[in-house]
Amino acid sequence: MDSKYTVRTLALEIVAIALGLLFLVPFYFVLINSVKGNANILLDAASLPEEVIFKNFGRVWELLDFPKAFLNSLLVTVFGTAGLVVISSMAAWMLVRTPGKLSQILFGLFVAAMVIPFQTVMIPLVKLSASLGLVNSIPGLVFIYFGFGVSMTLFLYHGFIKSVPKEVEESASIDGCNPFGIFWRMVFPLLKPITVTVVILNTLWIWNDYLLPRLMLQEAELRTIPVAMSALFAQYNKQWDLGLSGLVIGTLPIVVFFLLLQKHIIKGIAAGSVK
Repeated sequence: MDSKYTVRTLALEIVAIALGLLFLVPFYFVLINSVKGNANILLDAASLPEEVIFKNFGRVWELLDFPKAFLNSLLVTVFGTAGLVVISSMAAWMLVRTPGKLSQILFGLFVAAMVIPFQTVMIPLVKLSASLGLVNSIPGLVFIYFGFGVSMTLFLYHGFIKSVPKEVEESASIDGCNPFGIFWRMVFPLLKPITVTVVILNTLWIWNDYLLPRLMLQEAELRTIPVAMSALFAQYNKQWDLGLSGLVIGTLPIVVFFLLLQKHIIKGIAAGSVK
C-alpha cells in the first residue's frame, strides 16, 4: 500500500476540515445563543454572549414541564422503534422465506407505500384515528407510527435477510426447532447490523417528529418535546433565548444516543458492504 503523504492528500484533508466546520456552523449558533438574552440574540446572533445566562435552561425546563414532555417523547420513541423492529423483521423474514406471487405482491405494496406523502393522508388519518379512539393517546400514536414506519423498515430487513444463509435455518429445523424459535434464536441475532441501523433511523425520526404528535396529541400533558417547544414561537412573539435553550436540552439525549451507537453504525455499514 502506498502510504506517501502527497499534496493531493493535504488538499483533500483541508477540504474535509472545511466541510466539517461548515456543518458545525448551525451548532455554533444554537449553543452560543442558548446562553444569551433575547435582545442580545436579535442584535447580533453571530457574536459571543456579552453575559452567559445559564438560567435560560432552568426557565424553559419549568415553563414547558420538560420532564413530562421528555417522558412522553421517550415512551413514544422506545415503543414505536421496538414495535417496528419486531413487526418488520418477522414480516420481512416470512416474505423472503416464502417466495411466491403473494409475497411479491405484498412486498410491492409495502414499497409503494413509501412514496405516499404524509400530507395526502393527513386529514383522513385524523378522522379515522378519532373514530377509533386513537387521538390523545400515547399508545394510539405508537400504533400509527407502526403503520408509517413499517414500509421502510421492512424494505431494509428484506434486503438484508436475503444474504442470511438458509442452511442455518434448515439445520435448526432438523433439530426440531419451530419457526418462532428459528427466527428468534437463529435469524434475529444475525440481523444485528441492520437492526442497529433501523433502530437509529427510526429513533431519530420519531424523536424529532413534530407534525404527527401535533395532530394526534392535543392535550397539554401529552405533548412531546417538539410540540412543547412550539409553544415558545407564536405569530407575534418568538422567545429565541428559551427556544434555543430548549433545543439544546431536547437534542442532547438523541446526540448521546447517536454517539453511543456510532461504533455499531460503522460495523453495520461495513457488514452490509461485504455482504
